[in-house]
Amino acid sequence: MAFWWPLLVLALAYALCRFLLMLIPPNVPSIEVDTSDVVDDGGQARDNSFIYIPPRGRTQQADRKVQCYEPATMKYLGYFPALTTAEVEERVAQARKAQKIWAKSSFKQRRQFLRILLKYIIDHQELICEISSRDTGKTMVDASLGEIMTTCEKITWLLSEGEQWLKPEYRSSGRSMIHKRSKVEFYPLGVLGAIVSWNYPFHNIFNPMLAAVFSGNSIVIKVSEHASWSGCFYFRIIQAALTAVGAPENLVDVITGFAETGEALVSTVDKIIFVGSPGVGKMIMSKASETLIPVTLELGGKDAFIVCEDVDVSHVAQVAVRAALQSSGQNCAGAERFYVHKDIYSSFVTQLSKIVKSVTAGPPLAGKYDMGAICVQEHSERLQNLLNDALDKGANIVIRGSFGNLGEDAVDQFFPPTVIENVNHTMKLMQEEAFGPIIPIMKFSTDEEAVQLANDSNYGLGCAVFSGSQKRAKQIASQIHCGVAAVNDFASNYMCQSLPFGGVKHSGFGRFAGVEGLRACCLVKSVVEDRWWPFIKTKIPKPIQYPVAENGFEFQESLVEALYGLNIWDRLRALVNVLKFLSDQHPSGIKRSD
Repeated sequence: MAFWWPLLVLALAYALCRFLLMLIPPNVPSIEVDTSDVVDDGGQARDNSFIYIPPRGRTQQADRKVQCYEPATMKYLGYFPALTTAEVEERVAQARKAQKIWAKSSFKQRRQFLRILLKYIIDHQELICEISSRDTGKTMVDASLGEIMTTCEKITWLLSEGEQWLKPEYRSSGRSMIHKRSKVEFYPLGVLGAIVSWNYPFHNIFNPMLAAVFSGNSIVIKVSEHASWSGCFYFRIIQAALTAVGAPENLVDVITGFAETGEALVSTVDKIIFVGSPGVGKMIMSKASETLIPVTLELGGKDAFIVCEDVDVSHVAQVAVRAALQSSGQNCAGAERFYVHKDIYSSFVTQLSKIVKSVTAGPPLAGKYDMGAICVQEHSERLQNLLNDALDKGANIVIRGSFGNLGEDAVDQFFPPTVIENVNHTMKLMQEEAFGPIIPIMKFSTDEEAVQLANDSNYGLGCAVFSGSQKRAKQIASQIHCGVAAVNDFASNYMCQSLPFGGVKHSGFGRFAGVEGLRACCLVKSVVEDRWWPFIKTKIPKPIQYPVAENGFEFQESLVEALYGLNIWDRLRALVNVLKFLSDQHPSGIKRSD
């Protein structure tokens, strides 16, 4: 007993010291970011802004300008240049010079960069969310959930565990190399490129940037032409934080443009990360094959939301609506197919309808609305076409949400939340990614049927399974072919930034976040060295030295059996033969002892 007391006292003292250290606030400097051209006395837009009418049916590529406007009001925000191939090559070259300096930075310096960012984000949540809302049409609550919380969680995880997962990792050396020490080392790849989508303009920039910079890389990010205004403002935050820690100029860059800009980026970087559609993802892969660089693709999803008969209907219905209307009807890993057990189908649809009936869509900064605008021009027309196809094939609308006060110039940017039943998998709505606030519901009778329906899709990003039995829900989720599964919850995986995020099939491959996402930013190098150098050095056994002895192969046979034989006695007999071969002064051939 006396032996344990000192250990217990030391443990308590250590815990107390750690607790007291936590009470001491870290010394994190504040940064100043120019907001004069994006904020006007806290209002939604400048009074002198005008309504922008984007050209329909064609891109702005020929104009060499990326025009920006608020999708919820159509108020003009300005424009940014569409960079040419030569301009992109120059930006990447500057980032490459900066990376060579940053690769030598300490983890202490990198952590300070993260702390500065975290402090700014926490202190300026409203500003960040308002910028996202204005540029994409989402509500402030959706921006907080999808932009702020996920980014803060990623920064916190990197601060806590990032260095640990980038240090050399020692591995077993196996039987034949027991005298060796084996390890995996992680080095920066160089310049990473990211082409990101518009639906989470803040997080989609910060997510790849944080992993790239913390692992010693530089990164050039092409923001979506639908969210360039917000992306270029968020870039100022990154620049200010990098300057505060003395990082080299041009370590991180944000570029704007269209297809030509993206193609040039793919051609010049050491790895490309893409978030977007399967069609563009295939083109990215084709372009990346020319230089044989690694690619990570996140190409959207058609997530299944499975509801068993033993659930709390009112609770799961509320989660279902949040899952379907996630990010103001701009789904990102959002649920798009709802499968409900036949025994609770009616009650679930009734409860779902009550919630959807209360949902109001409108300009998110002009009033208290549950849902914002559709960001991409003409997308509401595509949603209506998907809905019409389903109705033509026998589906029917259960209920639709309502609109608030919409300006006549922005009517096309809104789509009401819609519950639709009697759907089946012949309908485009159940096969194509909708990216909109539509809740199609199907019945199922058995767990096996639910799994079959969920797997009947070209996509494989995520799923959510709800049951009163956690064991049952886990069993169903384990059979669904996807990269992300939530049991009795939805989208909680992305708040666990220690976990990798990504899909299979047309949802892409590769992973963001977690250890896998962090190390994917690295050159993974296998290293083997002598364990007891210089006392024990590797020498080639005499029988297989050049010129190879006549009994060279017999020596190898015995060595293999001695190392890997299944029977201990056979291995010992083989070891005796190995020793005989090694001790033979005239290795012309030794008969094996059986």
